[in-house]
Amino acid sequence: MFSLIENEVIKMISKKRLLFVFAILIVLISVFAYGQNQTQERTKAQLTQRMGITATDDWRKLADQQLIDMKNRLDSPYRGENSKASLRVRMEQLQYNLDQNINPLEQSAAKFTTRFMEQSIFLFLPLLIIMLAADMVSGESSSGTIKLLLVRNVPRWKILLSKYLTLIILEVIVLFFAFVLSVVISGIFFGFGGWFAPVATGFKVLAGKLDSTSVLNVPQWNYSLMVYSLAFFVAVVVGSISFMISVLVKSTAASIGIIMSTLVAGNFISFFLSDWKVTRYMFMVNLRLTDYLSGSFQPIEGMNMLFSITVLLGWTIASLIISFVYFTKQDILV
Repeated sequence: MFSLIENEVIKMISKKRLLFVFAILIVLISVFAYGQNQTQERTKAQLTQRMGITATDDWRKLADQQLIDMKNRLDSPYRGENSKASLRVRMEQLQYNLDQNINPLEQSAAKFTTRFMEQSIFLFLPLLIIMLAADMVSGESSSGTIKLLLVRNVPRWKILLSKYLTLIILEVIVLFFAFVLSVVISGIFFGFGGWFAPVATGFKVLAGKLDSTSVLNVPQWNYSLMVYSLAFFVAVVVGSISFMISVLVKSTAASIGIIMSTLVAGNFISFFLSDWKVTRYMFMVNLRLTDYLSGSFQPIEGMNMLFSITVLLGWTIASLIISFVYFTKQDILV
């Protein structure tokens, strides 16, 4: 098994796809960190201007002014109900931070590293995993190299298992480098501290209202660990589904197209078909696991952390069963 996994890792490195993923991470994290820095400066300038002063370092005054701006936007007749519900939740969270003396405007490498993964977990991270997983089997089927593996005196299930374990290893590497690059690059803009700053987690959105009865204040490093743990779980889920499609479809282009279109479609489904009960059982809709930690507004009622994890786990198990059954039973050489 070790030699099979080693062979798969060497093949992935020779394709230079992993290096391409690292290059994308460097560029995107750099752009995102620069944008966050500019946004922070612009927000402070706008808030201080509305307060009628030149500048201030008092974060409580800035947060109070931000709360006033949110209340003014809430009174706008052009906002939809979902937008107003989301804004109310953000206002209540901001008020909670003020009451608990938690600075919500502070930027640091720790906060950026966590926020970057929170924003990446439902689309960007899955796309990176798709790049690695979508052709692990279909690529060899289309090129014919799968025949060289099958003629060896190794059971088919062991060959497929080695490919899947290689994918898990690659997912760990991608997340590790995403974390390291986020810390290093954002540290240049915001400083390398903030790991012990308090973070409020455990908010729940019930009927469009924020429930803070179960909120806990945890250090930033603990919150980051939770976010990246959920990100790894999401990577395994998306990787397993992409792996299944790679087994079922012999064309690499078709394999990538199917999973990417499915992933993108999930973002539209969650908004336009939120009243359709079947929607909540789609894996794409349940990828935003970090929203349960931050207490972000959920467009689909009746969903919680346990429900989403159960649904995603079901998709993962089903994908693996289909992959191994099809690969071991199907005459791939035809």
